[in-house]
Amino acid sequence: MQAVILSGGEGTRLRPLTSTMPKPSVPLVNRPMISYMVDWLAGHGVRDIVMSIGFLANGLRAALDEGGHAGVTIRYVEEAKPLGTAGAVKHAEQFLDERFLVLNGDVLTGVDITAEIAQHEATGARATLALVPVDDPTAYGLVLTGENNRIEAFLEKPAAEDVPPNPRINAGAYVLERDVLEMIEPDENRSFEHDVFPHLSSDEIYAYDASGYWLDLGTPERYMTATRDLLDGRLESWLTERLVTTGRVIDTGVDVSGCKIESPVVIADGCALGDRSRIGVYSVLGHGCEIGENCELERAVLQRGCSLGDGVTVTNAIIGPGAQIGAGAVIASGSVIGEGATVAADACVPADCRIEAGAEFTHADGVTA
Repeated sequence: MQAVILSGGEGTRLRPLTSTMPKPSVPLVNRPMISYMVDWLAGHGVRDIVMSIGFLANGLRAALDEGGHAGVTIRYVEEAKPLGTAGAVKHAEQFLDERFLVLNGDVLTGVDITAEIAQHEATGARATLALVPVDDPTAYGLVLTGENNRIEAFLEKPAAEDVPPNPRINAGAYVLERDVLEMIEPDENRSFEHDVFPHLSSDEIYAYDASGYWLDLGTPERYMTATRDLLDGRLESWLTERLVTTGRVIDTGVDVSGCKIESPVVIADGCALGDRSRIGVYSVLGHGCEIGENCELERAVLQRGCSLGDGVTVTNAIIGPGAQIGAGAVIASGSVIGEGATVAADACVPADCRIEAGAEFTHADGVTA
């Protein structure tokens, strides 16, 4: 079985992290987001993956090449212009077999894709869509089904009063027959959700009721939720065995003797931790981070090469690669600091603040370039 992973979008909701790197390559617990999807697919026997790429394409290639995925062949098809979900798959048509998977590349999931494929074969469908329940269905398009899980309609982001019983959303995991691509004009921006699926008859398109973990990684809030879920072991990953054994993943050579560590945490190689600092629960430190003395971190994600001066406090925030945080600064909950940005000493970054890549934050009232 083949899979096409759609990874060409700009990831605007995850800015400023995605201002300098494609969303699928953004580190999630020190590995590119997309690596978790590749591992998940490999666990279901998928060894042939076509990556549909566009925005900052070279960054995604580099991230996947660095991670390495033994036994999995990854090929790349690059869009010269945005083609939409269906247009992107049409653009990759030359590489595709008679049946294949299509997946959104910004999802963290443990859905049983093998069972979805089996249902697809049993029904003789041309398209099978995995559906999942969510807490707030008004933020998504809903999929309405009838007898035997035949798909009957698509409802775009309904008002709360219009949400039907047992609402389910499109999980972005499709099993498709190759002849579906005949419905798509080449080199045109087309969407499966609007331009293809609504034109299939009800005996050609089915829903698969998916169970298991599923999370859209499109916002900083969900990114942080995914981080906590991985550290809690809610989804099996490269972390699972080590977390079960020790409650923490600290790479060899990192000296933690002078500070307090509260599990679960993940600390990559090359990190230097100052005396009397506290690395609190759900914190993740990427390769080569430098933490000064008397720092307080709680639910903090520091990507590779970050530097924190003495006495810095970071709570429930994301600090992008190579960012520099001055001594005594306070980074409040929900903040996201872009790659290479600088926060001045004793500055207070307010809650939910976004500091662009390369910018300099000098005081609580704003950002100066």
